Amino acid sequence: MNTTMKAGEVWFTTKGQVVIPAWLRRAFHIEDGTKAVVQATDEGILIKPVTRHAIKRGFGLLKRKAGDRSFAEERAEHKQQERKLEERRVR
Repeated sequence: MNTTMKAGEVWFTTKGQVVIPAWLRRAFHIEDGTKAVVQATDEGILIKPVTRHAIKRGFGLLKRKAGDRSFAEERAEHKQQERKLEERRVR
C-alpha cells in the first residue's frame, strides 16, 4: 500500500491531542505510547512516529562524511530556526 497516495482525516481533541486513523497506525507500526517528532513545515505540521521499525530504517543515517558540518553546528542552526519561529509566534 502506498500510504502517501491515500488521504484520511484526523481529529484534534480539546487538549490538542491528535486522533490518527487505525489504518495509518497499523501502516506505521504506531502502538500505545509511541512517541513522535513534530515539525513545522511550509506545508503544515509533519508528525513522524519514532518506532522500532523507523529506527531500524534509520540506522547509519547520522554517519558523517568528510566535509559535513558537525552535529553541534547543525543543532545550533536548528535551535536558531526554532527561536525565529517562536519570535514570529509571539508577535
